[in-house]
Amino acid sequence: MNKGCENFRYMEKGKPWRDLTFKFYDDGKLTIIDNDADEVISPNDLRGDSMDFYVRRRLEYIKNKLTASIQKYA
Repeated sequence: MNKGCENFRYMEKGKPWRDLTFKFYDDGKLTIIDNDADEVISPNDLRGDSMDFYVRRRLEYIKNKLTASIQKYA
């Protein structure tokens, strides 16, 4: 089965200036990669502008899924 995935790269604006890749999968799963350290981090490790970015993308995903469901069953 093919899983769709959207990748977003985000550079934090404040210290520690992490370079992050967010992978949002169609099934709702998420992977956040710290590109400098080459390790997977959890949403709990985010703060400031990177947390804001994550929350905005997650809300966008939820809205899109709801819209798709409404259109499917309308």
